[in-house]
Amino acid sequence: MSIKKGSKVKIDYTGTLDDGKIFDSSEKHGQPLEFEVGSGKIIPGLDKALIGMKKDEEKEITVKPEEAYGERNEQFIKKIPRKQVPADQEPKPGMVLGLKSPDGRQFPAIITKVDDEELTIDLNHPLAGKTLTFKIKVVDISA
Repeated sequence: MSIKKGSKVKIDYTGTLDDGKIFDSSEKHGQPLEFEVGSGKIIPGLDKALIGMKKDEEKEITVKPEEAYGERNEQFIKKIPRKQVPADQEPKPGMVLGLKSPDGRQFPAIITKVDDEELTIDLNHPLAGKTLTFKIKVVDISA
């Protein structure tokens, strides 16, 4: 059975950056990643690479930013008043803040600069603008 859009799959994967640093893996989560191909649950480049693969098949793919988390967008760099951070937290560059969207979903923002009055935060996905490499192995396929 080959993977097609709508197949439910389980894959083992390791994702690395250009410098070879691992940014995520199924091993880190202790189990294969399970999802429906074509459902939009994973990045498009990885989703497309699975089409036609069979159980136990392995491959390595490279995914450009436009097929992953998109290019970095400078409009996603914002300044917020320092007083919006709880007083018991000392903000530092590199720290991740959990922000809420108007619809209640949480998303990360990375602090890039701190001064006495405000924080500069980056709302881009941490992997935006990066080319990603995945080693994938199909563990299971069901219709």
